[in-house]
Amino acid sequence: MFTGIVTDIGRVIEARQEGDLHAKIATGYDPAGIEIGASIACDGVCLTVTALGTAPENWFAVDISTETLSKTNIGAAGWVPGKRLNLERALRVGDELGGHIVSGHVDGVAEVLALRDEGGSTRVTFRAPEALARFVAPKGSVALNGTSLTVNEVEGATFGVNLIPHTKEVTTWGEVAAGDAVNLEIDTLARYVARIREFG
Repeated sequence: MFTGIVTDIGRVIEARQEGDLHAKIATGYDPAGIEIGASIACDGVCLTVTALGTAPENWFAVDISTETLSKTNIGAAGWVPGKRLNLERALRVGDELGGHIVSGHVDGVAEVLALRDEGGSTRVTFRAPEALARFVAPKGSVALNGTSLTVNEVEGATFGVNLIPHTKEVTTWGEVAAGDAVNLEIDTLARYVARIREFG
């Protein structure tokens, strides 16, 4: 489990397709504190660490299955060398829950429709996949590229969030542009409420 609070910005060093997609990601995390088999959310996608190294810089490796590629923006966004990623280590018992409960199981891909500066912040409008739109609610939470964000408004399948300067500085959101595809994970609570209402 994760919280949607990004703690590092990683960078793809290498990505090669050999059955699954194998990627090596540079990180500020100390590999000595990461175990093989640990989970790290990469742009919101929970991936398993398969190898670790320190030369020429700290890095960890992951394998990405065809199923994961089909549900996320990894293929569309192009995990090529230099691609920057929001990273978060798995939640440990006793850690502060600063965002909301995030599983790292991406539900689908949302499209960035527009950006508008509002003071020092940026209002971003997204289009969610039709099948997921009903789970997005005003003042509810969503995880977008692994970042816990509050929904401001919803109209049909479109919704908006506000990015404060701090968020843009400590994540990759300062680089977002219209047309980008972003990983969307709906709020777990919204998922279960909708499921209960089906049988209500």
